[in-house]
Amino acid sequence: MKREPDPHNCHRFPAEGIAHAVWLYHSFPLSFRDVELLLSERGVEVSFETVRRWCRKFAQTFANRLRRRRPRPGDHWHLNEVFIRINGVQHYLWRAVDQHGVVLDILVQSRRNTKAAERFFKKLLKGLRYVPRVVVTDKLKSYAAAKAKIIPGVEHRQSRYLNNRAENSHQPTRQHERRMKRFTSPRQAQQFLSVHGPIYQHAHPRRHRVSAAEYRTYRADAFAVWQQETCVHKAAS
Repeated sequence: MKREPDPHNCHRFPAEGIAHAVWLYHSFPLSFRDVELLLSERGVEVSFETVRRWCRKFAQTFANRLRRRRPRPGDHWHLNEVFIRINGVQHYLWRAVDQHGVVLDILVQSRRNTKAAERFFKKLLKGLRYVPRVVVTDKLKSYAAAKAKIIPGVEHRQSRYLNNRAENSHQPTRQHERRMKRFTSPRQAQQFLSVHGPIYQHAHPRRHRVSAAEYRTYRADAFAVWQQETCVHKAAS
């Protein structure tokens, strides 16, 4: 059995320490300097620039592994878009979640028209490889036009009140965006957000309508999966 290459090779710090730094940064609204301070309290002397390099090198790989481990998302898609300002220019953050609040995909675009909506639908379908049963959006007409062209047979519900689940999923992103003092470029925003969603949600299991014991079990399982996907060498099949 041939093993995967060790991405932590030639790093002075162990894989557990690197994974913990990435976990802290994406699980909480912290800056790189905040993570540096928290690691220093544990006796790990590392600069915030090193934490930045670790996140840039390892976070996408960790997020991809977590995304592969998650169960198949639900068949109700909630789509929403919010304004974000990048270097003084207004952009739009398109986000899709399922009925359980699991983030399906995000896309940063400079437009909010039908072509932008079509591009987002195509990205969703390519990543998930199945068609939903219901799509829930606000009353933006671009959604209806794009859905009619891309997935015409899917039920479409449009209401400003039915889409609270998608709107609420923007809150962790907004908190981290403020801590980062906003994004510097559309590419940087896309890279950060594609990583932040899977890691943040993995670190925060849903607590709605579960007992304390069930929540602790979910949380323990999440910690175990994180250790497996970030710190253990796995044999290639």
